Amino acid sequence: MKKAIIYLEPLVCPSCTQKIESLIRKVNGVEKDSIKVLFNASKVKFIFNEDVISIQNIINEITKLGYQVLKYDVQVV
Repeated sequence: MKKAIIYLEPLVCPSCTQKIESLIRKVNGVEKDSIKVLFNASKVKFIFNEDVISIQNIINEITKLGYQVLKYDVQVV
């Protein structure tokens, strides 16, 4: 399992956090209870199984939703 922190462009409204969280909850391989979307910090944190989904696939989905990913950090848990 790996822990990811994705840094986004500044989020403009609280509903943005709900959209992103809803998207990540649907991704197979992400621990649903680990998802945290931080509005003020424009960060997304979660734990995922890299054998099931790659961080790049998750980033691609966030980008398709219309949010720019500035950078990310992945660590082994």
